[in-house]
Amino acid sequence: MSSFATALSGLLANTTALDVVGDNLANLNTQGFKANTVGFEDAITAATVKLQIGAGVGSVTTNRSFTQGAIQTTHGPLDAAIQANGFFVVQSPAGTTTYTRDGRFSFNSSGNLVTAAGDLVQGWTAVNGILNASGPTSAISVPALTLQAPSATKTMTMSVNLNAAATAGTSFSSPIQVVDSVGSTHTLTATFTETAPGAWSYSVTIPGADVTGGTVGTPTSVASGNLTFDSSGNLTTPAAGAPVSVKTAAVLTDGAAALNINWNLYGPNQNPLITQYAQTSATFGTTQDGIQPATVTGVNLQDGGGIVATYSDGKQVTIAEIALASVANPDSLIAVANNRYTVGTGTVTPSVGTAGTGNRGNIVGGAVEASNVDMATEFTNLIVYQKGYQANSKVVTTINQMQQTLLAINP
Repeated sequence: MSSFATALSGLLANTTALDVVGDNLANLNTQGFKANTVGFEDAITAATVKLQIGAGVGSVTTNRSFTQGAIQTTHGPLDAAIQANGFFVVQSPAGTTTYTRDGRFSFNSSGNLVTAAGDLVQGWTAVNGILNASGPTSAISVPALTLQAPSATKTMTMSVNLNAAATAGTSFSSPIQVVDSVGSTHTLTATFTETAPGAWSYSVTIPGADVTGGTVGTPTSVASGNLTFDSSGNLTTPAAGAPVSVKTAAVLTDGAAALNINWNLYGPNQNPLITQYAQTSATFGTTQDGIQPATVTGVNLQDGGGIVATYSDGKQVTIAEIALASVANPDSLIAVANNRYTVGTGTVTPSVGTAGTGNRGNIVGGAVEASNVDMATEFTNLIVYQKGYQANSKVVTTINQMQQTLLAINP
């Protein structure tokens, strides 16, 4: 009887379905896992207008659901979760490219960013401090992070008000700390002296002990000049676009190159930073672009996919960025274990770029995406497929009893 084959196909199909449910439940806590669903297709042996006899279940298919899993905060410094569409692009040591939603990342002993399975995470690494996320991707490699190199001060500003009610000869001093070429700091002092209503002279000095040929205890002048203000208390001379040159005539006693700084008296919008209003003379702030040497205190992955190094002076530098791949038909991807997928024959070529662009989702730092397996759905399916299996086994038992009856009639 063909009923045996029909029932057997049902047993095999429901066995496959139970395998899928078991796999889903086994990966209930697997980061980035996407649940599979089962599709059944009928088989026909004979089909006419008056008679249609099925041959049980034909091929069984599975379809992976790429719905969003919950974002779980881990506080892992390099963990990353994808919110919405996209996949991390990873590469095995053998050079095989695969895709994953599992963002449990770390640095290996070679300074490469890797997955929990040891695959190389793809993206862009800054070269000489410049990050080009529009170029081709490669394995993110961060060499041993050494001291941040110092950078001598090239520009400085001082926001100062000079009291318009002051009398001639009144002086006001304002200090500012700058950095030399080896990273040492020096305190410059700008002294303003009123010479006439609306007119002040200025002198910038550095301690004599800091300059080769200087005298300990005697300040060395590095700049001097005059300031004039209009009737509204606004600086008119020097004019905007003419910074004051602050220079030392000789190298510094710590071996650093001579200071050569532009003192900008105006802000970015050409508004004067030094004013003369009828208020007590005061300094409201100073800026300078010098950088002292600093050590790395931490590296973490931030929202958006940037990998940022934090230095002991508080400065943060983006040293790399993770790439995301957008796949138009992710259900065509083929699972290859360790939470990875490879392209199938029908997969549209993945589009790789930065997070938040080109239909690519966002990256959440310090988190991972949980499995999207729904326990209630799987338990329901478990009951349904179990009943299906039992029903088909009952058919086998019934047919067997019928055959035994037939054999008993014809001994």
